Amino acid sequence: QPRCYLCYLCYNIYKVIFMPTLNQLLKLNRTKIKTKTKSPALGKCPQKKGMCVRVFMTTPKKPNSAKRKVAKIGYTTVRLGKRLRRYTMAYIPGIGHNLQQYCHVLIRGGRVKDLPAVKYHMI
Repeated sequence: QPRCYLCYLCYNIYKVIFMPTLNQLLKLNRTKIKTKTKSPALGKCPQKKGMCVRVFMTTPKKPNSAKRKVAKIGYTTVRLGKRLRRYTMAYIPGIGHNLQQYCHVLIRGGRVKDLPAVKYHMI
């Protein structure tokens, strides 16, 4: 967004200069912007089944301090043609848990703000 009137004029000129011509539009249609999903490992499913590969605790980012329970999950339901094994990090909610290695769990989307690379929650 332009800040002042002069910037507004430059902004409009910039838009006019880089508009596609009719011939360019006839050759190539306008490309639609593809939206990225925030939980790519789920695909288009609401939940996915997986197996705990490793259960451990991590510390959050700078202003916070705690021990967050996290698990590394290997998906058991992977579409054919994709990689054989896909791993993601999932947060274990609640107070206390009895998860161990090789436990089967259900994963849903939803990131944890203060843990980097954790985009999923366990159900």
